[in-house]
Amino acid sequence: MVKDKKKTGGRSKKIKRNIPEARIYVKSTFNNTVVSVADLDGNIFGWASAGTKGYKGTKKGTAYAAQLAAEEVCRIAREAGVKEISIFSKGPGSGKEAAIRTISGQGLRVKLIKDVTPVPHNGCRPKKKRRV
Repeated sequence: MVKDKKKTGGRSKKIKRNIPEARIYVKSTFNNTVVSVADLDGNIFGWASAGTKGYKGTKKGTAYAAQLAAEEVCRIAREAGVKEISIFSKGPGSGKEAAIRTISGQGLRVKLIKDVTPVPHNGCRPKKKRRV
């Protein structure tokens, strides 16, 4: 079980979590993929990334590394008692699809899959035209 230490006087007491519904956030860039799980209030209680799974350099940006990070987060969520999840993905990386596919196959009931990648609405001014 996921246990937190709660301060009670001079010593810390371990408490067990029981969260029936949670949100999983997948942030995938070209260099890394970070997967985190939060309760409905937005408090993150577990996370993993391709880097924490032991990958370095360009291997962190692969779909397989994102898959391993997603499996780790699903294990943390199951230990916390999560049964139902919503998935929010962000970013252009190759690990996004692999992570979502892995999460949906882990035995948790997927309620929602949403892409929340920020899109500029005619945002920054483009660079001036290159003259050769």
